[in-house]
Amino acid sequence: MTERADDPLFSPLTAGELELPNRIVLAPLTRSRAGQPGNVPRQLNADYYAQRAGAGLILSEATNISQIATGYALTPGIYTDQQVAGWRLVTDAVHAAGGRMLLQLWHCGRMSHESLHPGEAPRAPSAIRCDSCQVFTVDAEGRGGLTPVSPPQAMTAAEIKSTIDDYARAARNAMAAGFDGVQVHSANGYLLHQFLASNTNTRTDGYGGSLTNRCRLLFEVMDAVLAEVPAGRVSVRLSPLFGLNGMADANPADTFGTVAAHLNRLGIAVLEIADTDVMAGAEPRMEQMRDFTRKRFDGALMLNGGYTPERARATISAGDGDCVSFGRLFLANPDLPERIGRDGPYNEPNQATFYGGGAEGYTDYPALAG
Repeated sequence: MTERADDPLFSPLTAGELELPNRIVLAPLTRSRAGQPGNVPRQLNADYYAQRAGAGLILSEATNISQIATGYALTPGIYTDQQVAGWRLVTDAVHAAGGRMLLQLWHCGRMSHESLHPGEAPRAPSAIRCDSCQVFTVDAEGRGGLTPVSPPQAMTAAEIKSTIDDYARAARNAMAAGFDGVQVHSANGYLLHQFLASNTNTRTDGYGGSLTNRCRLLFEVMDAVLAEVPAGRVSVRLSPLFGLNGMADANPADTFGTVAAHLNRLGIAVLEIADTDVMAGAEPRMEQMRDFTRKRFDGALMLNGGYTPERARATISAGDGDCVSFGRLFLANPDLPERIGRDGPYNEPNQATFYGGGAEGYTDYPALAG
């Protein structure tokens, strides 16, 4: 690999028990290509991730912890023996290519459609539907497209307990499948984020109302995950100022500062902060989010959201973050670290092939010659 000794993107990073040879991370990217039936990872997925094993760290696509957690068609799970075996194909391929990989644990909450779990409404902290939200579904003829979300049902106390158990099982299965650790997805308007946010959580029990109560599910999930995976192999993803998927919070600095401080006490390896709204054309707000998380978290800070290699390099040089996760740029450039080391050139992503399909737009992006 072409590396520049003076380039901070190619300096190694120790994050808990994880040793990253560079600071270039593959961001978690939903691609809706799990094998059917059963949403099982397959050889095509193994090839895709192995192509990107030059990353300092690979974060898997978001992976469902149960069927009711599923919010998008053709996305993989980690709750059946077949899925665990499928993911073992992936981790074996990544490790054979010299890579490291975490599994991202996902519950979509209200961001779902009832066709993905027939007879069951999506579950959420409160029965508040996002009227403007859509998810990817596939019809009886196999045609994929966006569909308005179904009205959610507020979770019972028993369902909350079951969900915590699902996270523990998913973490345990991830390690059995050969992953180097896990990332808990608490961002982008999905279940754990829905519990944190004041506009989507109007519960009046111990999981809603006060900030302490709104944080309770995430903190109990973390305890369950850390009983299965060492803290030094765990990451959490947050998106404090995320405004898509109908999300808002009355005091994000207080909410996410509190969360960051708690995660710091738990000793997790990596906190990823996502400025996801930039992908929808919003102005970057990473500096604001970093202000109320960085000073409360002592572990490795990963930043995400429309970064160019130049901006990532400057960010790490300034000490504002420890590593950067790249999404679309890594999607279209399987050898992204090599290309960054050479200052490009870069393939352009084909948005028409982001979700669903086969090898086209997935494993057929060319690497640099020579």
